[in-house]
Amino acid sequence: MASNDRWLERLRLELTWFTGQAALRSRGAGAILRFAHVRPRRRGGFQPLRESEITPQFLDRAIRALKRWNYDILGMDEVCRRAVTLPEKRRFAALTFDGAPKDLITFAYPVLARHAVPFTIYVPTAFPDGVGEAWWLGLEQVIARESRISLMMGEKEQRFTVTDNAEKRALFSHLESWLRSLPPADVSAAIADLCTRYRIDLARLSREASMDWEDLAKLAADPLVTIGSATVNYPVLANMKDTAALREMTMGRVVAEAAFNREIRHLAFPFGDRASFRRSHVVMAEEAGFASAVSTIPGIVDAEGRTNLRALPRISWDGRVRSLRMLRVLVSGIAFAPVKPTGRAA
Repeated sequence: MASNDRWLERLRLELTWFTGQAALRSRGAGAILRFAHVRPRRRGGFQPLRESEITPQFLDRAIRALKRWNYDILGMDEVCRRAVTLPEKRRFAALTFDGAPKDLITFAYPVLARHAVPFTIYVPTAFPDGVGEAWWLGLEQVIARESRISLMMGEKEQRFTVTDNAEKRALFSHLESWLRSLPPADVSAAIADLCTRYRIDLARLSREASMDWEDLAKLAADPLVTIGSATVNYPVLANMKDTAALREMTMGRVVAEAAFNREIRHLAFPFGDRASFRRSHVVMAEEAGFASAVSTIPGIVDAEGRTNLRALPRISWDGRVRSLRMLRVLVSGIAFAPVKPTGRAA
């Protein structure tokens, strides 16, 4: 069913492009694009995180296309300014990257530097420190290697048998959703149990997948790079007490400011979907001193203060799609209903 829904959505967007509406009409002032991984295509049928990956070649094509369509490619400071001022003639696009993965400096940065475009990185500070837990990578490795999997879910041990890639993808989706419903301490306990059973070194896996502070310092030296925060440990804020959630936001900013010796003004809510943060976290982002906070709720940024700066929508690009026609429809905004402000539109 999910596959059919994706196909129908792609068909709808393609038809919108063929009608010419994306070139003739637009909604809002611009779009914030969100990417996670940029790396060459990997072999193998079981790639549950494939939708969060794009290739360096697609990134290059997308930037060329945005320039060809006369979009202004902006950093987040300028996005915030345009979101509260009168509309300008040219639309904007912002390129944002979540999680500070190692492939960003290896594969994405050469493309971005060659085009001399600004972009924003949202850093969860536990990961360059070498203590972050990329539990989704541990889960992926266990399911990729094993056909029989057991783990503790609550107080009961559950057993699963997966014999093909379709069953493995379904199990990954099921367990990922379950883990994202748990408080952070329970996530750590559950993934530690799973990785211990199947001899996965989650600490090493997490370190190797993330940039370290030296990598980030190289990027921070580029005036076109904006460093933002993605908290400390990248938890689902909605599963935490308010005091702990505010501490994650505040400490993420403090650690990043100390590391880069600059003000950190922009936040990304971890995961960023509607289930991962609440209205109270939008208020906390302001209390923690952030000028903006981005979600992964799809939509377009309006001008004149109609979009809340601390609940900004983003277009999360699906790496399984390589159509620039669909990209043009999405950044035009006509595929989205107007975004309703969350709280006050600062």
